[in-house]
Parts: sequence; structure tokens; C-alpha cells
Amino acid sequence: MAQQRDALTELVQQHVGTHTGSEKMCVAAFQRKSVDEESGYQPSTGLIGKIIAGDSYTVTPKLVGAIAAGLGIPREIVGAAAHLQLIGYTEGELGEGAAATLMRRIGVEPGDSERSIVKRWVEPGAE
Repeated sequence: MAQQRDALTELVQQHVGTHTGSEKMCVAAFQRKSVDEESGYQPSTGLIGKIIAGDSYTVTPKLVGAIAAGLGIPREIVGAAAHLQLIGYTEGELGEGAAATLMRRIGVEPGDSERSIVKRWVEPGAE
């Protein structure tokens, strides 16, 4: 069974926010950097605010490219986050490649049993 979570939202929330410390950038700084290389698309600060707040938004290839540029990470990682959020991955798909790298970035080690992953998703802070 495919596993899903709001991985793209979580990825942005980890790096962007209004309560910024040295590890987070503000929304305006992220928005300035977030330009899709292929199309020139740049999300509005309002859309970025919706993502950070965990509100509903439409994931498009242009948005994936813009988020990758804004975060300074490979597009494949952001694409894997979008895939996990919208479609999900089976346990076998999480062992290597962009999906495995993404899982490590959002705090889930590949190889964990499905039950322990689901427990962490349902119970934040559970190890």
C-alpha cells in the first residue's frame, strides 16, 4: 500500500516561516529566490503563506521547480516530496534515490517498518 504525507508542505515549513531563526528564511526572501528555471514562474507570497500554513494548494511542475530554486535543493527531491504528498510511495520505492533522500530530509529513515512510519506521522514527536 502506498504511503502518503504532506511532504512538500513539510519540506517548505522546515525552511521557511514567519518565526525565523538562523535556520529559516522569511517568506519574502524565499519568494525572491523561488523562480522556476524553465518557465520563469514565481509563486506569490500568498501562495507561499498557504503552503506554510498547511492550507490546500495545487501542486504543479512550475511550483515544484520554483520551490526547488527557493530552497536551493535538487528539483528531484522536491518532485519526490510532491509525489509523496499527492500519490504516495510503496515501501519498496523508499529504499534509494530521490524518494529515500527526501525521507531522510523530512526525518524518516528509509528501512523503518511501515508501522513505525505511520506512528510518527499520526503522533508527532513519537520516535
